[in-house]
Amino acid sequence: MNRTQSIITKYFNKDNLTVEEYIRLGGFEGLKSVLQNGKDYVISELKEAGLRGRGGAGYPTWKKWDIGRNRVADEKFIICNADEGEPGTFKDRELLDRVPYQIIEGMIISGYVFGAKLGFIYIREEYAHLQIKFNEAIKSVKEKGLLGKDILNKGFDFTIKVFSGAGAYVCGENSSLVESMEGRAGRPRIKPPRIGEKGYLNKPTLVNNVETLAAVPAILNYGGKEYGRFGTEKSKGTKLISLCGNIKNPGTFEVPFGITLREIIYDIGGGIEGDKELKFLQLGGASGALMPKQLIDMKYAYEDLSGKGFQIGSGAIVVADESNSIMGFLEVVKDFFFHESCGKCTPCREGLRQLSKILTRISEGNATVEDLKNVEKIAKTMKYASFCGLGQTAPSAILSAIKYFSSELCSTVEGICPYY
Repeated sequence: MNRTQSIITKYFNKDNLTVEEYIRLGGFEGLKSVLQNGKDYVISELKEAGLRGRGGAGYPTWKKWDIGRNRVADEKFIICNADEGEPGTFKDRELLDRVPYQIIEGMIISGYVFGAKLGFIYIREEYAHLQIKFNEAIKSVKEKGLLGKDILNKGFDFTIKVFSGAGAYVCGENSSLVESMEGRAGRPRIKPPRIGEKGYLNKPTLVNNVETLAAVPAILNYGGKEYGRFGTEKSKGTKLISLCGNIKNPGTFEVPFGITLREIIYDIGGGIEGDKELKFLQLGGASGALMPKQLIDMKYAYEDLSGKGFQIGSGAIVVADESNSIMGFLEVVKDFFFHESCGKCTPCREGLRQLSKILTRISEGNATVEDLKNVEKIAKTMKYASFCGLGQTAPSAILSAIKYFSSELCSTVEGICPYY
């Protein structure tokens, strides 16, 4: 099995791809086949492919689209969530920069299946240069008659608008994203109803991640069944990863599910920078758990990772060598979430405040054994009682550090370690 694939990233080797080149290379053939064969064809292909949402939740795309297309409403919307804000994650940025036409094609297909005439791509403000690029790409596609009125003479109207996010991490969560689009503070909504039922302007709204939508035309061209041959039984196909940290060859790579983390680190990434010893990985971004080096023979697959408390998440793989201290890493993660919490619910808001104080005491050598006990209590309270995914996953790094690196944490205080 090849270590990397180029199905979704097929055009990554084409610099400054124009819409003419994209069409010449087979672009928009997926859209043509969809408009010719109908919505059932798309659902069937995505089901065969086993495509799951690439934003983090991993819900089957075909099922989400199938439920959504059957909702009756006078108006529907689709949104491409390009609010990539997870530290260590940059694969959506690569897709936006290199293959905007592929994303647009995926959005048009999504709009057709869902029954929407208007779609938005919500791009974070830090990617301002990509907002400009995407607006230019939309204009080019319109000039080719592939956006707007009566697309390909099939009586289908669809338009795309770029929406600039304000840079809040919590807006990666769909309901917070929609709240911000409606002019309110980006904070999560109570569910139900879910966004698919009452989303933007209280209308049914289908939200998908950039990678998910870029995968759709690639799968239709490649064939759902063939794409589904990659990976494992429950994690089919390929996944884009953002490989970074203390690694010799960082970057965005498309890997088949089922590859081991050791193969990713040493074969694709070339090993640890400076030939140092690997200490741990953080999978799925700042909200992910820390994986010690003795577990890197684990398969990169939803079922294998979740069974051990890890996650695919955003596709980020942050590599940390032996020179990194656990406390130093936890402080960076804590600072990120302390800054990004929206403050809506008490467990997240106050939990992060208390964790911040205790971790600072530990770093300064002023902590007690009681402080270490409280870290675990607060982290578990946040995990089980926070309102949204941000608060629920913010303590993942801390809880995994307690599980796998307790001796290092306990070395910071005098007394009997509470974690043994």
